[in-house]
Amino acid sequence: MIVADHGYDPEPDLTVKSTWHEFIKSHREVLTACDFFTVELLVGRKLIRCTFFFVIELSTRNVFFAPIKLQPDGDYMKQIARILTDYENGFLNSKKYLIHDRDPLYKTKEFHQILISSGIKPVKLPPRSPDLNPYAERFVKSVKSECLNYLILSSVEQLEYVLKNYCDYYHHERIHQSLGRIIESIHRIDDGAEIACIERLGGLLKSYHRLAA
Repeated sequence: MIVADHGYDPEPDLTVKSTWHEFIKSHREVLTACDFFTVELLVGRKLIRCTFFFVIELSTRNVFFAPIKLQPDGDYMKQIARILTDYENGFLNSKKYLIHDRDPLYKTKEFHQILISSGIKPVKLPPRSPDLNPYAERFVKSVKSECLNYLILSSVEQLEYVLKNYCDYYHHERIHQSLGRIIESIHRIDDGAEIACIERLGGLLKSYHRLAA
């Protein structure tokens, strides 16, 4: 049989559920994941904890950076859901799933309602399972180990500036090993040109490319 010749079971057991890895692999193009991470700002002689929210597109590693708020609440999550599902420019346009953990902020009724009404299904992970959200967890490790761990910031404005520069570096200059390429280069590349160094944040972030003159 043609089906069997290509490695497929002609009579699959439909009662067997797919694994999480299989789900990720088969839905990668329409999957996104989100998470929070915190950054401590040194304001005067006090440490102020700032919470940051982001969404990552699994197929491309493209990241949406949400507006920063020191203490996110239900109204903030409702605003973010509206931004993400905006008809013209929403980051979740053409996506079908949003993976998130069990943070109480996701329990906001309006947050889920806005997503569902826009055709996005929230996928809540089981307790104590960060390994099921590896793309988002890996981004947190990247932004901290490559940038934030080396800086002492004293205001939200400084944090916004740093994250804006890291975002540009992450999307347009940093090579993503799992993709084998840059997400989207904004620089003109000439394979015959000399190698040039692009520096950001005083040389903290560096990348090397053959840039066209």
